[in-house]
Amino acid sequence: MALRVLLADDHPLILAGIRRVLEEEGDIEIVGEACAGSQVLPLVARTDPDLVLLDIRLPQLDGLACLDQIRRHHPRVKVVVLSAFSDADHIQAALRRGASAYVVKAVNTLDLASALRQAAEGTVFTAFGGVDESKESGQGAGLTKRERMLLVSVAKGLSNQAIGKELWITEQTVKFHLRNIYRKLGVSSRTEAARYAFEHGLVEASV
Repeated sequence: MALRVLLADDHPLILAGIRRVLEEEGDIEIVGEACAGSQVLPLVARTDPDLVLLDIRLPQLDGLACLDQIRRHHPRVKVVVLSAFSDADHIQAALRRGASAYVVKAVNTLDLASALRQAAEGTVFTAFGGVDESKESGQGAGLTKRERMLLVSVAKGLSNQAIGKELWITEQTVKFHLRNIYRKLGVSSRTEAARYAFEHGLVEASV
């Protein structure tokens, strides 16, 4: 059964781009689009989506206020926040209000559908794509704190299953993070990722 998704963003070009990317997936159906916050709740009631992909910056009613309304009136509907903001304050505000995931607009479009599926399945509760954790994660090819933790586990030789148990995430989420790590490091395998980590001192102090 297709994942029914409602899109909410005030930029027509972004809406069109997201629709194009998601419609290429055989298991995702776009059931509606909103370009203002005031349109979101009525559209949710009319289209009965499984998930709302919701921008924070919306006219008439901002995304966080929309999120509050969706959680109050339609608690079954999952909400994934999509935003250009990548700071911890915005991410934590969305997750505290009940968002299932937070996707930064810098995310690789190839990963967007996967993020939505994981949010819909309840296998993820995190942020994706260019999240600014530099103060916590230090140097290291732009890796987030979570990605650095996962890279340490890879360097230890742990399997995806073992990493999932260690970090309390599913194997599917481990694979998602590994794809991001490989892309950021410019490598194609866990062996190359581990070698890169040791050569650049990313995990030497941790293993």
